[in-house]
Amino acid sequence: MHGLSGRGIEVVRGVVEALDPVERTAVVGGETLRADWMVVALGAELAPELVPGLTEGGNNLYTLAGAAAFRDRFAEFDGGRLVLLTAAPGYKCPAAPYEAAMLLSAALRRSGRRDRVTLDLFAAEPGPMGVAGPEVSAAVRAMVEGRGVAYHPDHGIVSVDPAARRLRFGNGVEAGYDLLGFVPPHRPPRVVRESALAGAGGWVAVDRVTMATAFPGVFALGDVTSIPLAMGKPLPRAGVFAHAQAEAVARTLARAIKGRGKAGTFDGHGECFIESGDGKAGFGRGNFYAEPRPQVAMHAAAWHWHAAKVAFEKYWLRRWF
Repeated sequence: MHGLSGRGIEVVRGVVEALDPVERTAVVGGETLRADWMVVALGAELAPELVPGLTEGGNNLYTLAGAAAFRDRFAEFDGGRLVLLTAAPGYKCPAAPYEAAMLLSAALRRSGRRDRVTLDLFAAEPGPMGVAGPEVSAAVRAMVEGRGVAYHPDHGIVSVDPAARRLRFGNGVEAGYDLLGFVPPHRPPRVVRESALAGAGGWVAVDRVTMATAFPGVFALGDVTSIPLAMGKPLPRAGVFAHAQAEAVARTLARAIKGRGKAGTFDGHGECFIESGDGKAGFGRGNFYAEPRPQVAMHAAAWHWHAAKVAFEKYWLRRWF
């Protein structure tokens, strides 16, 4: 939590135990902190336990431990059915499970195992990255299926039988697997769900331009928010949006504290690299606030987009570490 006072900025490290947006207070480590301005950026919570058997039956690709365990099992996997699944729609980094499928396909081919492995992707959503529009969704699906991945949309997982290695979906379909990697359900952090900030589904509602909440002096940004778009879907949970929102809020607070400069605004623009394997990546960029639906351009997978992604990652690693 960052509590901003009229005299400066206080950075407090610790678990946020309670939030009161009316009083602009937070409890951290048993201490109650008060602020003139509050910025809530607590992210989304991973909740694999919402699906019976999911944690025991596979590896959570959205945690470091789960990804490392999946890597080790994949290295020893010599044949059978490899399944990836998204347990529910609306997860962080919408491209990630599709990138994983393509990268795994490329890795299997390089190691000479591709013809011994059936690779399936079961998605709870009706199509890849659907919020970016039907053209982008169709392009990503073509990329995935073009690499020999069997794609099964509209398959929301209901339960997993780890002993039998069986998946049961809400549409009545059942499927077996030999190796399973999954994107778990997401939900707002408990401290947000139990606060007055909680809106529909427990997520924080904000003004989509200023990131202000319904409470004076309280802002929220990133994955903890829910911003409805004109097409009926929410703005994707992605780092590029959180970054731009944070800059907008920082400018607004700087103006409030110093009395000069312009208040910040977030315009809904964003971009995303999509790794496709073999040293190539696609690239999408556009305005997600456009109406009646987002206007996003998709660039086909190429070597230079992969190089651009590597350069992008190195730039931020150098800045942060």
